[in-house]
Amino acid sequence: MSKNIENKSIAIFENEPVRRIWSKKNEKWYFSVVDIVRVLAQNDRPRKYWDDLKRKLKIEGSGLSEKIGQLKFMSKDGKYYSSDAADVETVLRIVQSIPSPKAEPFKLWLAKTGYERLRETVDPEIAVNRAREHWQTLGRSEKWIEQRMRGQEIRNKLTDYWATHKVTEQEEYAILTDIIHKEWSGISVKKHKEIKKLKGHNLRDNMTEAELIFTTLAELTTRNVAEKDLAIGLGENSISAIKGGRYAGKARSDFEKLTGKKVVSENNFLPPVKKIKKLK
Repeated sequence: MSKNIENKSIAIFENEPVRRIWSKKNEKWYFSVVDIVRVLAQNDRPRKYWDDLKRKLKIEGSGLSEKIGQLKFMSKDGKYYSSDAADVETVLRIVQSIPSPKAEPFKLWLAKTGYERLRETVDPEIAVNRAREHWQTLGRSEKWIEQRMRGQEIRNKLTDYWATHKVTEQEEYAILTDIIHKEWSGISVKKHKEIKKLKGHNLRDNMTEAELIFTTLAELTTRNVAEKDLAIGLGENSISAIKGGRYAGKARSDFEKLTGKKVVSENNFLPPVKKIKKLK
């Protein structure tokens, strides 16, 4: 398989990098299984978790191990090491074997990142429609859905730039994201989550339309600044993040002065908490 590799890249799921390799011969993406396990299981030792799960599945006779191959992925030290790799169909089977609240959002993400190179065999609207249906079932308005999806598209383009310009660590993505967020909103991602009373929930999924718009503006500007300055690595991309976030921050300030409304909101989309009646 390695002789027919056309492209190696990193895809981003909720700020976490997932390594993948495109096989020109098979015309499909192969994903790092360890990265997927790390994202879904939120385990500090994803490789051990995967080894244990693989043994369990083999005992159960699932036949999953037969679908998994080995490819060389770049490690943190910049060198390439052989590691388990799986195509989209096999990844979906792995996802079903890992209990995780991120399973459904991950499937939606996989529908886009796993098939985005198959222009002729896969309808590009499938992933879009599936994501739209997901938000509709959660009761989001059409305006909110459009803004959320547009924002995700802009976000993906930014992280694609980072991935191809020597920003590869999960911590580095988080650092840059927080810089942008602080510059446009005046607060950190962590503080924003606290204001919205979010614990383990995705911040963007609980943003208002205005919050989504300014987040998108900040990330769009950041990418354009980075492209203009040819930013490489964490240091240079941090400067672009400050510039992009600050531009959106000025726009937010003008908006608040003009409308008298604060953009950062405590509103969220969490289900109402049921009050437990005390026994008399």
